[in-house]
This record gives sequence, structure tokens and C-alpha cells, in this order.
Amino acid sequence: MLGAKKTAAKSGLNGFAIGQEVIIRTYSAGVWFGRLKEKAGDEIILTEARRMWRWWAKESISLSGVALYGIKQEDSRIAGAVDSVWLQAIEIIPISGKAAESIRTAQEANQDE
Repeated sequence: MLGAKKTAAKSGLNGFAIGQEVIIRTYSAGVWFGRLKEKAGDEIILTEARRMWRWWAKESISLSGVALYGIKQEDSRIAGAVDSVWLQAIEIIPISGKAAESIRTAQEANQDE
């Protein structure tokens, strides 16, 4: 019975935020925004993925603030979207509404900015 409980708990965690827009903090690839497609342990597949090269929270000072309030688009540098990316996540924060829209609609940053 204990094995069944471990399996159920594991699948529950792996199901967290699937299909939702999220902010991902990675081990070594920075911060990303996109739709969480798959999760297995700390490995994830993110679709419609944009690297948040430099971000500035609209309110507050952390990624939690970004998830709640969005970014200051004029102060942030957000890369163009790629179809999908495999990442190793250390933090997954669901984001929605105007906060998500502020990242989704941010102008694609150029090298010379």
C-alpha cells in the first residue's frame, strides 16, 4: 500500500500546473515563461517559451511579484518565443491574466538593446 501512495503522490506533483502558463527558474538556463507541457521530476517541457533575459517586476521585487503583477515591459528584455524547450526546473510559478499578458506581449529584445 505504501508503494501505491508514493506513486500517487509522484504523479500528483508531476501533474502540477500542466497546461498552464508558468514562469520557470532553471538550474543554469535562467528564467523562462511559457506553457508547461510535461513534467517528470525536475525535468520539464515548456512550449511557446520565451527566455526572460532581464526582467523587472511591475510591482514587488521577485518572480513571485512578476507572477502576481507582471513585468515592466520597458525595463525588461524578453527573447522571442521558441516552439518548445527542455529545461531543468528549480521553481515553477503559475501565472495568468494581465501578468502573463505582460510577458506574452513584450517586444522581442534585440542584441543591440
